[in-house]
Amino acid sequence: MASRPPPRFVVRPHDAAGLRRRALWLGAAWLATLLLTGLVVGMLAHRGTPAAIEKRELTTLTQRNDELQQQVANLQRANQVADIATRSLRQTLSEREEEISGLRADLGFYSRLTGGDAQREGLKVQEVRLQPVANSHAWDVTLSLTQNAKRGEDVSGNASLSVEGLRGDKVVQLAWDSLGDSAHSAGIPFHFKYFQQLHATIVLPADFRPTRLLITAQPGGDDAVSRSVAWGDALSGHLTPTQGEQDAQP
Repeated sequence: MASRPPPRFVVRPHDAAGLRRRALWLGAAWLATLLLTGLVVGMLAHRGTPAAIEKRELTTLTQRNDELQQQVANLQRANQVADIATRSLRQTLSEREEEISGLRADLGFYSRLTGGDAQREGLKVQEVRLQPVANSHAWDVTLSLTQNAKRGEDVSGNASLSVEGLRGDKVVQLAWDSLGDSAHSAGIPFHFKYFQQLHATIVLPADFRPTRLLITAQPGGDDAVSRSVAWGDALSGHLTPTQGEQDAQP
């Protein structure tokens, strides 16, 4: 029996539901691809635009500026604290120096007064202090005179002073009788056994710049005693000690 050739056409049943499912999956995949592509492109475009770059840089600079401002504020506060501490320390040191100077002056005064192992010494100008009189060209002067307690006798006389300074470009010296204390034209009288403070008020010309005080104490029946004191030292009360006082200092 002869074999039949295979048919040229094969008839198969049509699956419409499967075709629809395949079309839906392909459409969904295509739509998802479009959405993903659009999202990626949008993100890249947002990150890469000049406005976005400037915004990020501005944010970074703002944060850095805030940090620097805080650092500056911290440094300023630390500097203020250091300045306050430094001023306080300087004031304390200045007060201690004044106390030490006063103690040395007191030590020299009492050492001079009691005599210690020193010889019998006579009259001495121990201290000179100046204080300005407000709203005037006048000055209050305080003189402290001492003598060694071993002397054992009273001393009396008159004390006067003159002022040396500049008037224009010339060095001049104003004598006691031109300084305005008419009540003691012959000098300030003194009489004591151990020590005495004398007070007077002098008036200087308006165009006169004082530089030095010259004090003279003239005891009765004895040689005059003189001492020269810089104006600034007399104003501050810090006098240069004489030989006997230097030996008494600690």
